[in-house]
Amino acid sequence: MRTVEKAIRRIVRANDLQSKALSKQIGLTAPQLVILNAIAALGEVTTTALSVHVDLSAATVVTILDNLEARGLVERYRSRHDRRVVHTRLTEAGEDLARKAPEPLGAGFAGRMAGLEASRRRELIAALVSVADMMAPVHDHPLPPASHPAPATR
Repeated sequence: MRTVEKAIRRIVRANDLQSKALSKQIGLTAPQLVILNAIAALGEVTTTALSVHVDLSAATVVTILDNLEARGLVERYRSRHDRRVVHTRLTEAGEDLARKAPEPLGAGFAGRMAGLEASRRRELIAALVSVADMMAPVHDHPLPPASHPAPATR
């Protein structure tokens, strides 16, 4: 377990350092850039769809969108068909930044990953997804019924 914990700490630290480097380079953190890129890929999108696409909570996405909107990179507007629905789209400045922005995880990582054989990339991706699933809160991925403790009796 110590080796797993250490590897995960190294990944978290590398991600934090890359996010700080991005912030200095383009003024956006990695999560902000991920959201910006997702909007660029999806087009006009609801917060819920964006949240699902980037695998972040809707509350986190709203906070990031508030920041991006304040910087003039995105604009939000209510649907003409259902006023309860809010759509987000990139502004011209947001489109320009999304086109010019580096990889959120860094060019070095992207290049090394691209340099791997396709089968190795698939193995690594599957392993990372498995680790992320195992680390998710129990309510996201409940244990099978037999694994839950029996209810206490009085």
